[in-house]
Amino acid sequence: MSAAAARVVIFTDDPGWHGRRLVAACSTRGLAASYCSLAACAVDLDVAPHGLDLDAGGATLPAAAFVRGVPGGSLEAITLRLDFLHHLAALGVPVMNSASAIERTVDKARTSLLLRQHGVPTPPTVVSESLARAERFVAQALGAGHVVVKKPMFGSQGRGLRLIKACADLGFLMPGEVAYLQHYIGPLAGPYQDTRVMVIGGRAVAAMDRISTQWITNRAQGAQCRARPLDAELQRLACAASAAVGADYAGVDLLRAVDGRWYVTEVNGIPAWQGLEQACGIDIAALLVERLHSRVSAS
Repeated sequence: MSAAAARVVIFTDDPGWHGRRLVAACSTRGLAASYCSLAACAVDLDVAPHGLDLDAGGATLPAAAFVRGVPGGSLEAITLRLDFLHHLAALGVPVMNSASAIERTVDKARTSLLLRQHGVPTPPTVVSESLARAERFVAQALGAGHVVVKKPMFGSQGRGLRLIKACADLGFLMPGEVAYLQHYIGPLAGPYQDTRVMVIGGRAVAAMDRISTQWITNRAQGAQCRARPLDAELQRLACAASAAVGADYAGVDLLRAVDGRWYVTEVNGIPAWQGLEQACGIDIAALLVERLHSRVSAS
């Protein structure tokens, strides 16, 4: 592989710990990694035949791209940033994760539909702009003895979650607001926990429990991380969930009901892994770059 062909772009606006780990892992594989902001890229049909002008890379296409973040912004700005990823893939550049996988996982409604389509167990869910429809779902759930979780459809890191224990807790919907509602799974008294499984290249490589005194168990909200053995059922469900959204790598979140059954609640297409790596003692960045390197070699 030539020096020019070995260039890898890491799309991020905040490299931090994860970026440094990826750069180091790329170096051990003979890949020269550099950071690139999707917000600083452009379509320029005169800069090169392919029409892309990548931040810090100009018209030269990288050998591969790794997506650590897609900056927020207007609908037009986000669409343009995903256009770059779509077009890189169309040009034959391996992209982890692809724009399509990111779109499927950022949108919780789309994730829920795909999990159901592929037979992956996920809690009963309603997503609607209609307050009447949302109220009906909540009333039915509460009447059957369930509690409901209301989530932002595009939220992350446990922000904006609400527990609905009474119809009055639902409140109202702002104009244009979408209600994402899901049966709450698990005990209603602490300690609380969920399970995160990292899947890379169709293989479950590590798992951890996130344990908290509050019902929101994200590490970003203060949960403690503890390694968990990867049994056959966890591996099967996590890999099936990752495949359902077409992800090259994914952080799959699962909850266990009081009857012992597992449910996939979310699939993260741009997952962090610092807590998982520290809990399990596994070099996740090395495994990610190994997967990326194999795709570069095959392209």
